[in-house]
Amino acid sequence: MMRVLLVFTCVALFSGCASTSPDRVEANDPSFAPVIPEMPREQIVEDGGLFRPRMANSLYSDVTARRVGDIITVTLSENTNATKSAGTTTSKETGVDVQPITGLGGNALNIGNQSIQLGVNSSSEFAGDAQANQSNSLNGSISVTVTDVLANQNLVIRGEKWLTLNHGDEYIRLTGIIRASDISPENEILSTRIANARIQYSGTGSFARSQEKGWLTKFFSSQWWPF
Repeated sequence: MMRVLLVFTCVALFSGCASTSPDRVEANDPSFAPVIPEMPREQIVEDGGLFRPRMANSLYSDVTARRVGDIITVTLSENTNATKSAGTTTSKETGVDVQPITGLGGNALNIGNQSIQLGVNSSSEFAGDAQANQSNSLNGSISVTVTDVLANQNLVIRGEKWLTLNHGDEYIRLTGIIRASDISPENEILSTRIANARIQYSGTGSFARSQEKGWLTKFFSSQWWPF
């Protein structure tokens, strides 16, 4: 019986630790593939001209991204700092004291020449202190493509960049919505100008695994640890 209970406990422990492992990220994800715009069919007119209205730009327009499939460079400039502290102190004292019980005539009731009296005292104290500091910084650049043009002329962008190193890969993924007016003449935009931004920067390989907690450390840091 004890062996069965031990096996069941080990299986539950390993299954709980396995459920905390993140999904593996693969390159060439179709969700982040560049969008190739579809070329609409044009009616060919045999007039000998090479002018194509759909590919023409105004003499006063710039070369920034405007259409689906256009490329835009995002300058990553993310800096976050967070500090949180909390302290809790509670105390409680309780006391109950019953004087010797008296009977008829005002005389104390005795049992074995000892007066009957009660006294109960209890006290409890709790003190807790917690502090957390977090700081992140991300600087660099990534080129993404326009995947959709909304009705208000805002642009939906999406893209990724993978770097293959000696002991693994590093990747940056970015999605969000930008305004065409925020694009600089150099066809660049700051990451702080992206609405609904989703920026992922991580890696795979031996360097990434060396920064992860082991399964036993994850268990002691999880909600399943009762202490």
